[in-house]
Amino acid sequence: MSKYQFRQSDIYLPDTDLPINRLGIVDADLLHEIEAQLLQQAYAAFVSELTPDTRLDEAYFQSLHRRTFESLYDWAGHYRTEDMVKGGSMFCRAAYLPAESRRIFTELERESFLQGAGQWPMTRFAQRLAYYQGELIALHPFYELNGRITRLFFDLVAIANGYGPIDYSAALRDDPEVGNNYIRASIDCVRNADTRLLQQLIAAGLTRSDSTA
Repeated sequence: MSKYQFRQSDIYLPDTDLPINRLGIVDADLLHEIEAQLLQQAYAAFVSELTPDTRLDEAYFQSLHRRTFESLYDWAGHYRTEDMVKGGSMFCRAAYLPAESRRIFTELERESFLQGAGQWPMTRFAQRLAYYQGELIALHPFYELNGRITRLFFDLVAIANGYGPIDYSAALRDDPEVGNNYIRASIDCVRNADTRLLQQLIAAGLTRSDSTA
């Protein structure tokens, strides 16, 4: 059974939460290892390609997912067409997903894709990063690997503004008392449109780099 609740879906292997993939992999550990390797390679490629003229728009966001995972998944870079629920949290209904995505990226464009935010106070930058990241968390546009691509996207926004990649290591660590803080923050975003915890985690992970991309 998939970790997501579908009315019907042919994305996963029967009775599993493993996505059907181009390599025919049925071992979860191996599949996750390959996903991690592809993401690591993508970070190096996208950071090296980043310039002041890079347009961090919706097409670019989708290209991150497509280029990172197209060797593994047929649906890489494509928005889902089915409703998805996880742990009692319902993401954006598939019927409204394209319009909501356009709304989010139109807002981001009105803020010049946060270009020049390197000159802002860090607290303001963290607040805007948290707002847009929270919107994309609730959107959950792809069938899988949403969190990793969303974090990659905002890492690139941070790098473009003279910061290093956002360090989520503490936030993603499981705490015996409170669990995973990033997951808690994501649930707050989806259920309550509350980005306060996410903003704290982003602010804690922001560090100025020595040079601007």
